[in-house]
Amino acid sequence: MSDPGTLPLALIANARMPSQRAQSLQVLQVASAFARAGTPSTLLHARRFPTPSLPKGTDLFEYYGLGAGPRPRVMAVPCLDWIDRVPTRLQYVPARAQELTFARNAARYVQSSMPDCRVLSREAESARTLLASKQPHPKVYVEVHRVPGGRTRKRWLLEVAAGARGLIAISGGVRDDLVGLGIPEEQILVEHDGFEASRGAGLGREEARAKLGVAQDAKLVVYTGGLLEWKGVDLLVDAARELPELTFLIAGGMDADVAKLRARYLSGQDAGAPDNVRLDGFIAPKDVRDYLSAADLGIVPNRSKPAISAKYTSPLKVFEAMDAGLPLVVSDLPSLREILDDTEACYCAADDSAALGRAIAKVMGDEGLRASMSAKMNARAEDHSWDARAKRILDWMDTRETMDPKNRGVA
Repeated sequence: MSDPGTLPLALIANARMPSQRAQSLQVLQVASAFARAGTPSTLLHARRFPTPSLPKGTDLFEYYGLGAGPRPRVMAVPCLDWIDRVPTRLQYVPARAQELTFARNAARYVQSSMPDCRVLSREAESARTLLASKQPHPKVYVEVHRVPGGRTRKRWLLEVAAGARGLIAISGGVRDDLVGLGIPEEQILVEHDGFEASRGAGLGREEARAKLGVAQDAKLVVYTGGLLEWKGVDLLVDAARELPELTFLIAGGMDADVAKLRARYLSGQDAGAPDNVRLDGFIAPKDVRDYLSAADLGIVPNRSKPAISAKYTSPLKVFEAMDAGLPLVVSDLPSLREILDDTEACYCAADDSAALGRAIAKVMGDEGLRASMSAKMNARAEDHSWDARAKRILDWMDTRETMDPKNRGVA
């Protein structure tokens, strides 16, 4: 393959930076991995209002837990944004305006300032603008995280697929639905999410527990991640009621979602609210590893609906657990089955708090099983770092660009 550093790369993502959403963490880690691979990289993200301030004395890369190494250039692209100034029920129009103006402005920046780069866009709208111009950009790739349901967006995606060099599907479920739309499978590369290896090993178990204020002898179950309904964290809280001998630590989520969960379960309004659950709310991404290091067991309790949960998701928490060697109990869904086998995780029925509780009790009651799962998870980690992923993608791009267009699988 050619030297991946010979072509600059523009990554386009309609993300607020920084934010409490995993999307922002993912795109910055992806951009940084490409930079470490020797590719001059520029991350184009949305200039949103409001944008949270970084803690004093902390830069963006430190906040997101990135270690030393080459950095991508990070640029905020202007867009129309009044979404947060109106009630939720009125946000459809301003949200579409924000998406489309960001996509247009990001594409225009690439056209004017980076005409010779490769483009990897999470936004089909930006790719469509680049490909529909009088001089279509010759090296456009699109990373697809879900297949849209609406007819217009499906049509846009098909237009993009017809002109793009290739599509990167974040999961096998995304690939299958793209193929179902008529996009040739050979045009699609499946690359799941990953973990950030540059941050190092982190704290040891005892140090992590001391930092988090957890007893050294506690039997600790940890969930890290978002609190959207399809994440299934409410099922975990219900399961905790039946396992009073265990300590449950939940970290992450948008402020509004944290408040909702706390009001429902942990404020005393819900009869029988478990007292063995600690809800820490949003934590800086750089601190997530402390929770994994402190834990005996991690949980991924996704619900079976919607499709993003059952088919499309590629949870960061799974790959971070691999890196930490943390055994997992996970919902039995196609999106998780394609990542982990039965020796690496304990599966339980989705949408069933009792089944989740039984699986947790089984794994927590078997130290040998936890040790075996931990070793098998950790053995796979190297292949799932962002760095390994970036190198595979760059090699695939090299291959796509040396093929005759009629043999690239383009519809």
